[in-house]
Amino acid sequence: MSDVPSRGELILYRTEDGRDTIRLRIVDGTVWLAQAEIAALFDTTPQNVTQHLGTIYGDGELDETATCKDSLQVQQEGARAVRRSLKVYHLDAILAVGYRVRSPRGSQFRRWATTVLREFLIKGFVLDDARLKEPGGFDYFDELLRRIRDIRASEKRFYQKVRDLFKASSVDYDGTAETAKAFFATIQNKLVFAVTGRTAAELIVARADPAKPNMALTTWTGERVRKADVTVSKNYLNAGEIEQLNRLTTMFLDFAEDRAARRQQTRMADWIAQTDRFLAFNERDVLKGKGRMSHEQMEEIVHSRFDAFEASRRTAEAIEAEQEAEADLARLEAEARRLTKREPKP
Repeated sequence: MSDVPSRGELILYRTEDGRDTIRLRIVDGTVWLAQAEIAALFDTTPQNVTQHLGTIYGDGELDETATCKDSLQVQQEGARAVRRSLKVYHLDAILAVGYRVRSPRGSQFRRWATTVLREFLIKGFVLDDARLKEPGGFDYFDELLRRIRDIRASEKRFYQKVRDLFKASSVDYDGTAETAKAFFATIQNKLVFAVTGRTAAELIVARADPAKPNMALTTWTGERVRKADVTVSKNYLNAGEIEQLNRLTTMFLDFAEDRAARRQQTRMADWIAQTDRFLAFNERDVLKGKGRMSHEQMEEIVHSRFDAFEASRRTAEAIEAEQEAEADLARLEAEARRLTKREPKP
């Protein structure tokens, strides 16, 4: 059997009686649970789950090799971390057991899995529309809007949307990759300039500092700053600037979508003028021209700074590793001396 990674996205499912909360591991686009977790989910015994699974696989209802796999689990037992291989079961197997367990829990989970869970697995999100429409208690609606704006204004999403909108509404749209990227860069520069007073390239060169922690980046992908991160202008913005840029970007997309929906045919060059008009209406500074620095010049400068930053980081990590080794050796020597003193004299 192939391995299922123990790491994965988690969804917490709380039973309607409130007695149990089940941690559902999402791996490879589906949910996996161990035998004991299925038993807790349906308020039955592990032996009963084993019996049902045996019948399901024995009758050929499901393919065991596709719906049952081994997962490496790490459990803390006292001071030891114990690694064990544990069988986990696919959502199809979980639901098949649920149909055989005669309890309210089975019906409740099936309803939830075929609506809420399936929507999450397909779309990546689930919304409680009725609850969001009726504010009460602590209202998370503004947080939801901020998160949506951040997703919508992400570079890949923004590029895709701008390309699609202008393809639909521009009579002279040039879909070649280089032309599309150059046009997108022009729009992006105008939005970044409206918030910071600099183009993307100028902002990066002004803020990238190899002497500062993480090269002065405020956000990046993964656990550590890498070369690809240092040429993304949004990575250098503070929280207030990010909020402004996200809001301005989503407003611009709404503006462009409205024109496209009304079949307002516009030439590509006119879209630049429309962008300036949009920014001026929103009382923002409008970038004239291309700015003082090209993308290629920025990359050359910032990559050189990253090389210096990376060399300094490696030196610091080597020193830290050496200090940790020395500390470990000192602890071992101290433990050896302590044990020597405790040894009985002959």
